[in-house]
Amino acid sequence: MTAAGATIATARRTAAERLAAAGLSDASLDARLLLMSVCGIDPAHPGAAAQRPLTADEAERFEALLIRRLAREPIARILGAAEFHGLPLTLNADCLIPRGDTEALVEAALAILPTGEPRRILDLGTGPGTILLALLAERPLATGLGIDLSAEAVAAAEANAGALGLAARARFQNGSWAEGVTETFDLVVSNPPYIPSATCEGLEPEVALHDPRRALDGGADGLDAYRAILADAPRLLAPGGRLALEIGIGQAPEVTAIARRHGLALASLRSDLGAVPRALVFSPA
Repeated sequence: MTAAGATIATARRTAAERLAAAGLSDASLDARLLLMSVCGIDPAHPGAAAQRPLTADEAERFEALLIRRLAREPIARILGAAEFHGLPLTLNADCLIPRGDTEALVEAALAILPTGEPRRILDLGTGPGTILLALLAERPLATGLGIDLSAEAVAAAEANAGALGLAARARFQNGSWAEGVTETFDLVVSNPPYIPSATCEGLEPEVALHDPRRALDGGADGLDAYRAILADAPRLLAPGGRLALEIGIGQAPEVTAIARRHGLALASLRSDLGAVPRALVFSPA
């Protein structure tokens, strides 16, 4: 139990020990972030601030957050925010927490988006705007449309675009993949759900209990979303356009085969930091 009167530095150290004892690998960082959210002071920095005693209110609020983390609620979910590609993003319960693996998709997309030229981007399953906003931040002449099945996720994406100064170049709408979209785009991107249904329950608690199931569950074989997106892709791509997709482990051959049936050829593949093939780029065959 976090005691009122304990110094900020002591509270962090004790909390980190409790989190580590519960098997959480980032215990020290988690304790630091939770404390910073409560008292606004970085307990890792030496000096008088870290030696300030917690007030009774701060101790109570910190303990409440700590209990949530001990129950395996992710830090990003507790704080309602996460960072991706150097951008701070606000999250709500309908938003998938951004993963580092998705950086491979962003890098693959940036490699085919020329700098200094206007380009139109479509992000299917945009969530809090994770991929689209990262691309717009890197390509100042680009514009984009993000679509998500969840109205709550769309609201988060709109708020993030405004906070990042990107609202003039980003628009968002509620919808099922590209249903009803009649425009064409230079780049279509998506990080769709790709985990087989039977596997979802066995995911780590931070994911299984707290990420929206619709953003994880890809159907019996994990490929349902790819079938829908790839069927629509040819009509969505402008001349010279490309489609970039994030995939799960081992899915490259199957997704490439689906793409081929819809007249698309694999143009490039990019792996994540773990050397796992993670992003596929397709062009019309």
